[in-house]
Amino acid sequence: MGFKNKFLVYFLISVFLTVAVFVYYTVDPSKEFFFLKCPFKFATGLDCPGCGAQRAFHELLHFNIAEAFRYNPLLISAIPYVGLGIIFQRKEIAEKYPRMRRALFGQYAIRIVLGIILLYFVIRNL
Repeated sequence: MGFKNKFLVYFLISVFLTVAVFVYYTVDPSKEFFFLKCPFKFATGLDCPGCGAQRAFHELLHFNIAEAFRYNPLLISAIPYVGLGIIFQRKEIAEKYPRMRRALFGQYAIRIVLGIILLYFVIRNL
């Protein structure tokens, strides 16, 4: 991909993310009808692991951490892990700490994360 195309892609992604953050900051998903509702909850009546994420994100943007946690504790708890994953995407970090990267994001870690998500799904619907 050429420099101009790469710049355009990054620019468009930045614009999209800025608009999305602005919308989630200014509009409360729990009070507006145009935000997507969970199709899994609509079909089954059960909360999926992502239910409440839009409302939690809105509350996070307003620094209401406790309220965000109430809407979706898994999402809020996963933020440091995701941040670490982003850091480990940098080549120099990944090469400097390969064992730590493998331990935190390897096949075994993927199974643990999947198990946590499934356990969360079951517990929140008891």
